[in-house]
Amino acid sequence: MKTLAFTICSINYLAQARTLGESLAVTNPDIHYVIGLVDRLEGVAFESDKIPSFELLELHRIHIPNREWMEKNYDITELNTAVKPLFFQHFYKQYPDYQNFIYFDPDIIVFNRLTYLLDRLQEHQFVLTPHTLSPFPDTCMPNECDLLNTGTFNLGFIALRKTDQTQQFINWWAEKLAYQAYNDICNGLFTDQKWINYVPHYFDGVYISRHPGHNVAYWNLHERQFTYRDGQWLINDTWPLQFFHFSGYSPTSPDSISRYQNRFTFEDRPDVRPLFDYYAERMNANFNAYYRLFPCVYVRPKKLIRLLRVRKALRMPFEKVAHWLNPQA
Repeated sequence: MKTLAFTICSINYLAQARTLGESLAVTNPDIHYVIGLVDRLEGVAFESDKIPSFELLELHRIHIPNREWMEKNYDITELNTAVKPLFFQHFYKQYPDYQNFIYFDPDIIVFNRLTYLLDRLQEHQFVLTPHTLSPFPDTCMPNECDLLNTGTFNLGFIALRKTDQTQQFINWWAEKLAYQAYNDICNGLFTDQKWINYVPHYFDGVYISRHPGHNVAYWNLHERQFTYRDGQWLINDTWPLQFFHFSGYSPTSPDSISRYQNRFTFEDRPDVRPLFDYYAERMNANFNAYYRLFPCVYVRPKKLIRLLRVRKALRMPFEKVAHWLNPQA
């Protein structure tokens, strides 16, 4: 069965996307990889050695029914997540002879052949990964309440086999994210991720992976220890590491596991330090400092987005809302 994997990012995240693509090419060379680019290449002139070798599919080249509204009302994180099902729709149509479609966040490295995952897709239609497989031992960040707010499944990864059911799913998901992909926890929304809580209720053939090597990240380090033996990383001395999600990590802050957690430091967890050092090395080799300088064309000033949202909430003319927020203007 033919498999396509893709990620979504802007130009400033191309080092991450290239690192992911290189890891797939080494471990799973038969998987076709595409970078969905929430940005425009028009007018961009990369230095010759920094032109990505992977296919770049720009956002404006796929069908988005309410493109203008999304570009106007979503911040860049919300936009990147809201278009995820639209990329799935595009790939379903453009690659009719492919059966498996996998989304990875760009800050992921694949460390092994994805045989276990692809075998599950032969038996099921969906593969999802829960953030955790066991309770947290403390109340540090993140904790169970945080995950209740943001979603029990992590949408840095989702795998689908092309069926009528998964086509219905991505259509439903796209409909929800068209206008409800806000990062608005107080109103029950968290980008594309919170909606996936409903998938096991609404659809058949959903496999919830309990493989400890899937989507390993800061949120599940409390239940996973790392050793390197016979040329591969093992989780809890048994399970091969499949893919690691370096969410919230930056090579410019190399001593922090993630800016989104306060449970562990590298002093607490020296077993994971080599993984992060390797990731930093690959990011730098893939010109992270260079790509970070490119501004994204879809980034809108946060103050303007806040004005638009307050206007919608209060149903007031834009000028009145602007005056209410800044009476000196």
